[in-house]
Amino acid sequence: MRNRLKDIFFQLLRIGLWGKGQLVLTKPMTADDWDTIRAYAANHTVDGIIYDSFPFLEENQLPPLVLRLKWAARIDQIERRNEKMNQVIAEQFVLFSKIGLKPILLKGQGIAASYRIPSHRSCGDIDWYFDDNGYAEARKYLKENAVKFRDTAGFSLDYEWGNIDTEHHKKIFDIRSPFKLSYLRMLKDHYKQQEQMLSIGNESIRLLAPELQLLQVNGHILKHMISFGIGLRQICDSARLYHTTHTTINKEDLQNMYTKSGIIDWMHLLHKILVEYLGLPIDEIPFPYPNNLDAEWMMNEIWYSGNFGFHDERFEDGKIINAISSLPDGPKRLWKNFNRYFRFAPQEVFFFTLVHSYSRFIGKDSD
Repeated sequence: MRNRLKDIFFQLLRIGLWGKGQLVLTKPMTADDWDTIRAYAANHTVDGIIYDSFPFLEENQLPPLVLRLKWAARIDQIERRNEKMNQVIAEQFVLFSKIGLKPILLKGQGIAASYRIPSHRSCGDIDWYFDDNGYAEARKYLKENAVKFRDTAGFSLDYEWGNIDTEHHKKIFDIRSPFKLSYLRMLKDHYKQQEQMLSIGNESIRLLAPELQLLQVNGHILKHMISFGIGLRQICDSARLYHTTHTTINKEDLQNMYTKSGIIDWMHLLHKILVEYLGLPIDEIPFPYPNNLDAEWMMNEIWYSGNFGFHDERFEDGKIINAISSLPDGPKRLWKNFNRYFRFAPQEVFFFTLVHSYSRFIGKDSD
């Protein structure tokens, strides 16, 4: 994408994300320009956010009518999937609670609730964590009731429920250093009384405390950036969470969490991107980042990698080695990202491969 269109893309993203602002154009956009914008929006799964900028545009700035109609049809699909996902979440929560489990909803719809229009956030899968060794009990229930599931790397399992992908996780946080495990367990216990409740389908669904939700979401972003990359939707998630919680979170505690988890230097990079590219007000960042920090290179990685690295045009002709990854040039991409991020989160980069390999080949559950 040319620099001019990239600038327009981010203008539209900021307008849709915050519900304010004006689009500034040096010359009118063509139908081809809008096709390019739409393709990148799809690659980064921010179709709905860009669409939400349209009410703030001048009539002569809007996409051609045919494209607007196609875009509206896509938004209808997103809304329907969100509605279906909420139905499944409520159904699963009731079921799990009925059999004595204590589920907590991670990411997903808990983040969507922080958006201006939650139903326009493209949803992925449902992620559950269970208190008190509930992961094993939930797995046992699935097996006894002939629900086909797959044990996966990362100490998780997944299955399909009502055409919605669902994952169960043994661990809340995507912090892989074994030296941080006891600290992370302590955090979970310490913030238990600050857990949030989200109403979905007339059910009160448990969410993590805001500080832990931010640690969990941002740690998840880092995990994917260390591997094959991540798209703008997840970066928007972080921005919206900060926006809706900045007046209530304990900012000093959150800074200590990032520091003790070993990711504080990387968090500075992320915070600068949230402010300079996504338009998050700087006073909504919980603590200042260094003035001379260069985050442009990381923004470029986000821009090119797209949704979990699936659309990175730099590697589209690369060789696929399935033993390592189904993505082109998997080993090369991993090595480059290890080198990029080691200085900002050394323990996470070092232990990512070790823990991922262990969980893939040794740590999976088996019967």
